[in-house]
Amino acid sequence: MARHTGKGEATRAAILEHATKLASRVGLSGLSIGRLARDLDLSKSGLFAHFQSKEALQVQVLQTGAALFVDAVIKPALAAPRGEPRLRALFTRWLEWAKSQRMPGGCLFVAAAVELDDRPGPARDTLVALQKDFLDLMANIVRSGIAEKKFRSDADPDQLAHDLYAIMLGHQHACWLMKDPRAAERAEFAFESLVSGIRARRKTA
Repeated sequence: MARHTGKGEATRAAILEHATKLASRVGLSGLSIGRLARDLDLSKSGLFAHFQSKEALQVQVLQTGAALFVDAVIKPALAAPRGEPRLRALFTRWLEWAKSQRMPGGCLFVAAAVELDDRPGPARDTLVALQKDFLDLMANIVRSGIAEKKFRSDADPDQLAHDLYAIMLGHQHACWLMKDPRAAERAEFAFESLVSGIRARRKTA
């Protein structure tokens, strides 16, 4: 029985990994039990047994993407020193994530935000919760930087989180829709401007 359970979990993990990559290219609405069954050479009934509905599949794809994002972006960034190094590590790894093979169609969450913004339901609720958590994380990085006197005491952590996310939204648009070869360069320039505005001023003798 334990062996059977382990095999089932491995199959489920393989399905979700493929589905997450696929969703970055075709969107959550483009996912279907039938397409995944064909892609992975599985029976529809067997695949349906794992997820029960397309909506449940979408939710679990978002959760899988979030776990990958935490491992690839958030955990390494939080290992950097507080203040600017940590914020810079988050931004750099975020850019790398957006063009990684794990997400062959670009950032899953940016694409899903456009797709789900006017579609109430569990998938949208899951995405909103994940995005709020990420915005809070960015704001907390700024707060810790303020506490360490690395950032200006009057810096607004929530505004910084909003502005940094806006840079990444712009990068996604420039890179994937406009095919701008300078998309990353423009995002980096915007980031430097943002950071320079909250960097603590050095005391002069």
